[in-house]
Formats: sequence, C-alpha cells, structure tokens
Amino acid sequence: MKTRCISLTMVLVLSFIAVFVLINQAHGAGYALIEQGVSGLGNAYSGGAASALDATTIFYNPAGLTRFNSPQIIGAGHLIIPSAKFTNEGSTHILQPRTGVPLKGDNGEDAGVTAFVPNLYYSMPIGQKMSFGIGINSPFGLETNYGNTWVGRYHAIKSAMITINVNPTIAYKVSDQFSVGAGVSVQYIKAELTNAIDFGTMDALGVFAPLKLGLTPQMADGFAKLKGDSWGVGFNLGALYEFTKETRMGVSYRSRIKQKLKGDAEFSGVPTGLGVLPVFKNGGITAEVTLPDSASASIYHDINNQWAVMADITWMGWKTFDELRIKFDNPAQSDAVTTTKWNNAMRYSAGLSFKPIDKLTLRTGVAYDETPIGEAQYRTPRIPDTDRTWIAFGAGYKISERINFDCGYVHIFFRNTETNKTPVGEDAVRGGLKGTYKGYVNILSLQLTYMF
Repeated sequence: MKTRCISLTMVLVLSFIAVFVLINQAHGAGYALIEQGVSGLGNAYSGGAASALDATTIFYNPAGLTRFNSPQIIGAGHLIIPSAKFTNEGSTHILQPRTGVPLKGDNGEDAGVTAFVPNLYYSMPIGQKMSFGIGINSPFGLETNYGNTWVGRYHAIKSAMITINVNPTIAYKVSDQFSVGAGVSVQYIKAELTNAIDFGTMDALGVFAPLKLGLTPQMADGFAKLKGDSWGVGFNLGALYEFTKETRMGVSYRSRIKQKLKGDAEFSGVPTGLGVLPVFKNGGITAEVTLPDSASASIYHDINNQWAVMADITWMGWKTFDELRIKFDNPAQSDAVTTTKWNNAMRYSAGLSFKPIDKLTLRTGVAYDETPIGEAQYRTPRIPDTDRTWIAFGAGYKISERINFDCGYVHIFFRNTETNKTPVGEDAVRGGLKGTYKGYVNILSLQLTYMF
C-alpha cells in the first residue's frame, strides 16, 4: 500500500510539472484562484468545506477525505478567459501645469490574458479511520498585459504571477460523525513585472542633475523587466461534522505563506548619456510577498434523493498586501514601491444540485466576491480588482462504477470601477492615471475522476 501511494504521488507531481512547462506562458488569471476542482464549480463552490464529493476536498477541507472508502485520482483543467478594458478619463502629467500636455497614450489592449489552470489530486484510505491525500494546484495567479503604448505604461505593462502548490494531507475520523484533517503546502511562486520608464520627464525635473540631456517628456521611454521566484511553506486545517447522513457542516483554514522572491532587473532603452551614472543598471532584486490566509464555513444538505442545497462563507486575509516593494541590489537604485493598502474581504455563495437520474447530477450556484481594494487611488493597473458576481452551472455524470466526469461553466460579472492616481510621491513620474475599468471572466472546466 505504501509503495503504491509513493508511486502515484510521483506520477502526480511529474504530470503536473509537465503541464506547467507547457502553460508557463499562460499563467493564472486573477490573484486568488478558487478554481481548484470542477465538481464544486457548478455550485460556485458554495459547498466548499462541507460537500466533500471527491478528492478535491484536499484543497477545500482535508477532513472530507474520510468520506471515501477507496482510492481515487483526479485530473482537472480550467480555461479562464478574462476581459479587462480601460477607458482614459483625464489622466494627468506632473508637468501638465507647465506644458499643458496631459499623460499621453491610448486605452491599451484588453488586459485580460486567457489562462489554463490544471489541478491534480490523489487520495486513499489508510485503515478504517485514517486517509491520505495529495493535491497539486495553483491557488494564486495573475496576468495582465496592456501593450507598450497605453496611457498607464509607466505604472504597468505586463504583470504575471504563477504558483504551484504541493499539498500532502492526512485526515482522521474521530467518530462516526466527526472528522479532522491537516496538510502541508509547499509552494513555488514565479513573477514577472514590466513597465515603461519616462526618462524625458526625469530629465526635465532635474533627476539626473548636473546632467541635462535635453530629452522630451513622454517621448524618451525606456523599459524595465523585473523577474523573480521563491519557495514557501504553509499549512491547511479542516473539520467536518455530519449531523445526519443528509446534513453536514465543515470549517477550514489555509495559512499565510511568506515568499521571499529573488531575481533580476533588466533595463533597456536607457539614454546613452546616463552611462556615467550608477542607476538603471542590470542586477539582482528581492521582494517579499505574503500570500493571504483564508477561512471558510460551509453547510451541505440532501433534501431528498434528488435535491441538495449548500452554502458557504469565506474570509480572505488580504490586509497582508499593504504594498509591493522591490529592492535592488544596486545601492544607487531606490526601491520601486506601489502602495496598495488592501483590506480583508468576504465571499458569499449558495448552490443547488439536482439528480434527474442516478448517474447524472445537474448543478447551479451564485456567489458574491468583495474586492479588497478600498479606494480608487490604490487600484493599481497591475491588479485592477473589483466586486464581482458569479453565476455557475455544471454537471456530473457517472460513466461507470469507477469513472466520473464533471464539467462546469461560470460567468463572472465585474462591477465597473475606477482608478484615480495623482502625479505625486511614488506616482510623480508614473503619472496621474485616471479612468474606468470594465470587465468579466468566463470559465470552462472539465474533470475526470477514477476510483480504484
């Protein structure tokens, strides 16, 4: 039994790495990715910590593993198709009172980037009361890309982040009704950020004094690319209580993971006259990012043999993301800082399932996600987040006694939102970006479960 467990674990890890290599240029859309399984997606993940329909419960509540009497392996994939369009509404430039020239540029490309996000899970019972599982997924990810000519290019052009999370778990059945579970998360993160640099405005403001290069503001752009990666470790906990065979409640917690990224800064398009200065030289960088913790409480109830209802409330500890600060190994280069001041946020969801026949389950659900961004001045174009509403549909079909197939579709409505930055402080040279974002996300998901 132990040998088989190790072998299957290695297969899962190697398979996920192979998929990661293939999609390395796609990255996840958004920052937190709740799409960690498909059986729950059709209900908008409203059963999260309580449903425990299959081994995807490793992510949502490891205690749910005690509900399964035989080993199972799951492969799932999500095609995430986002749209984020910006409309400039009077962005300003620090020299505008002197020159009359505003922050120039177009509205940019649709910043949403289509991504494929895979999940892999394996679980097996160990004796009568204990179960083991391992999940491999990507709980955080993002990519936005506006193109090089948009009005906010000094704030951001491309922002990309991907995580790979390996999550071995153990669950124990304390009694016939109560189970607990715990796991360790070993997480890899990789990030890339790019933006333009307004050397013309810096020259006009005397940043390079005593040098005076005669560059024209907004017409002598350079380019910065920052890349880094890191490994971090966290944990997850869960508990599941079954009041009856029809009704159960679950609670779960995923810890913060502190990542200390190291990487490189590459500068291009630097005016030749700046070669005598020690700034804007290629070199090493570091950055610290604390990925947020989360806590969920869910309830699941079978009304009868055909109908089931479920609901969930989830808290996300986004307050850890107060700023994005990148430090350069070059002592002459000052830190690159973006103030974010995010707040903790809540997610609410409810769902309904219907079995017209024994082999088929139809699902639907709704959810409401609060944005952690409190004020428009802190909405960075790297992550132009806003409140969102989910409408989800899905289906599960039992192909045979050993094979289940699940599919799902979600449309996420974004509330139109604003960014309103002023050309002072850290944004003095970046410009006073002002405008409105409109967007949405479509998600198409498939999952195959094999039970031994």
